Amino acid sequence: MEITTMAQAMQLHGQLLKSGDPKSQPRALSKLFTFSALSPSGDLAYARHILNSLRTSNSYYYNTMIRAYAQSSNPVEAVDIFLAMRESLLLAAPDKFTYPFLFKACARLGLFRLGLQIYGLVHKLGFSSDLYVQHGFIRMCCMCGQSGVAYEVFERMLERDVVSWTSMIDGFVEDGRPLDAIRLFDRMLEAGVEPNDITIVAVLGACSEVGALGMGKKVHELVERKGFGFGDNISTALIDMYAKCGCLESARRVFDGIVEKNNVILWTAMICSLGSHGKGRDAIDLFEQMLKFDVRPDERTMTSLLSACRNAGLVKESLGYMKDMEKVYGIRPALQHYGCLVDLLARAGHLDDAEELIRMTPFEPDDVIWRTFVWACKVHGDVERAECFIDRLKLRKVSDCGSYVLLGNLYASTGRWADKASVRHIMRENGIVKPPASSMIEIDGVVYEFAAGDSSHFEAKEIFGKLVEIAEKLKKEGYQPKLSEVLLEIEEEEKAFQLIHHSEKLAIAFAMIKISPGTQIRILKNLRSCEDCHSFMKLISKVYQRDIIVRDRIRFHHFSEGKCSCGDHW
Repeated sequence: MEITTMAQAMQLHGQLLKSGDPKSQPRALSKLFTFSALSPSGDLAYARHILNSLRTSNSYYYNTMIRAYAQSSNPVEAVDIFLAMRESLLLAAPDKFTYPFLFKACARLGLFRLGLQIYGLVHKLGFSSDLYVQHGFIRMCCMCGQSGVAYEVFERMLERDVVSWTSMIDGFVEDGRPLDAIRLFDRMLEAGVEPNDITIVAVLGACSEVGALGMGKKVHELVERKGFGFGDNISTALIDMYAKCGCLESARRVFDGIVEKNNVILWTAMICSLGSHGKGRDAIDLFEQMLKFDVRPDERTMTSLLSACRNAGLVKESLGYMKDMEKVYGIRPALQHYGCLVDLLARAGHLDDAEELIRMTPFEPDDVIWRTFVWACKVHGDVERAECFIDRLKLRKVSDCGSYVLLGNLYASTGRWADKASVRHIMRENGIVKPPASSMIEIDGVVYEFAAGDSSHFEAKEIFGKLVEIAEKLKKEGYQPKLSEVLLEIEEEEKAFQLIHHSEKLAIAFAMIKISPGTQIRILKNLRSCEDCHSFMKLISKVYQRDIIVRDRIRFHHFSEGKCSCGDHW
């Protein structure tokens, strides 16, 4: 009997019970149990009932339950099953297949200490040299933000296969260490280990994070040379990598070269890429083309489309797609869709409409929506409205630094320095730290990172000298530092000093030293660009005739001949 529904599974179970002892037909019982535990159409509670009813058992039943709970919405039950298994050693002893699933449960629960204790038990029981156990532990460490511990285990491994290298590379990416992932991939190639498609996707993700276009191209060439084939996962990763590294044309070439475009993920990746570069009209055209290919959009597609409209300031189009989402495409608008629309209306200065939409939203607005709205109020000079709504953020007792930074900046912009100081005090008390501003740039295959005011670079003297030279030349063209961007109660001279040493300005000065004229400059910034840096980049593109691409936290800015692709709308 082929089981495809729980009704059939229960029917089989009834037949087994009528025939006597279900254990007398182990194959049928195993099939019934596996379907109940692991099938999307199964019933985990029913599988648990079967396990509890068995008088005698083996590790397969327990391992299957641990695996099922580890990937369920309730992974803590996997730990409970393991403890029950340990207490009933006569029924089933844990084996090398038990621990990878258990590590997965610990990872999803964020229980690193428990995972570490279990790894100690693994050593004691003699399973620590098993590759699958080691891979499971490495993934668990990285998902818990402990990639350093994972790397120690990786370095001690006597035997490594492609999964070992991939687990560690992917783990570095997971733990926010993309540069380490890229370096490890280089080591892997030097060791003569052939990557698989999962490795390729992981390292392309790392390249996307830091704008490592050189390595991304190297990986693309490897894919073509080794004949990996351009499956949807690799194609999507390549589109994403090229777009996030500022090469939208290359991303489009990859997309256009795909013969079978029947996967919505591919279309969504390209729509998202166009939107992040401010190509809202092109994103809409591609969306309409997707519909002609009979590919139905999903929730993520609509988020990407609305984001593209937001970045291009296309209010009318965005409202139309939001209206049609459920009626035409069968997608119920989610919070992120309302968030895109609120952001668009607020950025465009339609503050009344944005506020009304927030009130009408069928969801509880999250911190991002409130923060976006308050920021737009500040930008459009409606400080009174911003102060009114900032209370919503305070009442929510938010734990993210972004809301506190916005609150502090709002107070600073109105000269309320005591209130700003109180915000900083609250942040210190709660251990909330603002991430330092940083910018990265790749030159000759090497990624360089600059922090604001950083003097530790080996060519710091030359960089600062070049920056002074650039600033003097731009002042002759009308550049005046926008001191209001420095939200500190300090002298104007000190404010000007801080502005000129913003991270992206250090990166551009370094690029002007190292990159020959006529070569495009690409910079990646971890925070939103400030107004002063934006004006600075526009002037450099005009005075020095340089094309500059800056990717900030929100979108891409293409600077050329004194203009920006965002139309000063960001």
